[in-house]
Amino acid sequence: MPEENASVQDIDHMAARLVACLPRLARALDRQVAQDYAHPKPPEAQLALLRHVEENDGTTVRAAAEALLMKPNNVSALVTQLTEQSLLERRQDAADKRVAHLHLTPLARRRLAEVERLMSAHLGSALRALTEGQQDALGSALSSLVALDRHLRPRD
Repeated sequence: MPEENASVQDIDHMAARLVACLPRLARALDRQVAQDYAHPKPPEAQLALLRHVEENDGTTVRAAAEALLMKPNNVSALVTQLTEQSLLERRQDAADKRVAHLHLTPLARRRLAEVERLMSAHLGSALRALTEGQQDALGSALSSLVALDRHLRPRD
């Protein structure tokens, strides 16, 4: 068998394993956090938006949608849900009244920090259960996963 074909087969196998494994990891972590979180745990899409606004205070719905690879109307619906829960504030742009800038509320900052703390604690516990070799392999793979994320994002 030519080496090129073996490499393609290896890559296809790795892709299939990642496609199956990554969502399972996310769901398992989500369930563990939901058990320990004192409030209803926000869905991942809401958490992603809250994280984005935390990192980009004053962002707009359109900019958030582009960054999160979501449709603007879906982000707008998330913003409505989060403002109703007192987790986000919409502030009208001074120059263009049609544009709103998004800001986390103090409540959102506390809750987001708590969810992140729980996620880190559960993931840290699972990582500590691995062998040192497995931990090293995952540590080495992190930069590759970041690069993979970059390659999966659409080109601007």
